[in-house]
Amino acid sequence: MPRPPCCRRVAGRPAVSLFKPAGIPTRELAEVVVTLDEFEALRLADREGLYHEEAATRMGVSRATFGRIVESARRKVAGALLDGQALRIEGGPVRPDSRGGGCGHGRCRWRNGEGKEA
Repeated sequence: MPRPPCCRRVAGRPAVSLFKPAGIPTRELAEVVVTLDEFEALRLADREGLYHEEAATRMGVSRATFGRIVESARRKVAGALLDGQALRIEGGPVRPDSRGGGCGHGRCRWRNGEGKEA
């Protein structure tokens, strides 16, 4: 059994949490869920143009983990666009980007405020 993921730092929630093709009711569409950490990885890498090392530091994860997160996000977004699916942004092992305090996840390095500082 894999260990549970540590919480990842995110800047906040997106303004809109659901995207869908125009003219098709949501109930008729398959949904792809992009987690908040995947959304944050896309924002840092593709919108802000950060290198993986800097983006990983901002999220409080390793560079390799960041690479896996952004790869998963890109695959989901591409699939939703190409297959005409709805894209929902929600959930994931995240915590707001604020200093101090733990996230409440028992095995997380953010417990007791011990995570990396950006």
